Amino acid sequence: MKVIRGEETVNRYHFDLRNLKMEEEHGAPQTRYNIGFHLVEKNEAEQSTSVILVMHFMNVQEKFVVSGVLSQQVKLTDGIVDKPSDISDEDKRYLAQPLFELVNRLTYEVTEIAFDAPGIDLGEVR
Repeated sequence: MKVIRGEETVNRYHFDLRNLKMEEEHGAPQTRYNIGFHLVEKNEAEQSTSVILVMHFMNVQEKFVVSGVLSQQVKLTDGIVDKPSDISDEDKRYLAQPLFELVNRLTYEVTEIAFDAPGIDLGEVR
């Protein structure tokens, strides 16, 4: 798959220390990643399709929770995609990888500041 990537966008990023007392009353948050693939343009002449990836995420750690929304526009230059289900799961993971890396990078930097210690690496998340 040939891909031209636009810049990743941080639409929203939130860091919270966990409140275990509140979690006892209302339930503990759960880690989840949801990625939507939105077709925005099909160019028959170029045989290309532009797609916007939108990642809604929440990552729960022992001491904190990060959540937010990230996005990126990509242009697929090796054919027309008629619907998101035409993209294989493997290709979807490849397209979304920069967003996972951005969650990790943001979290590393924020936790380095918040805890005045080396940042926390979320590791490989998918």
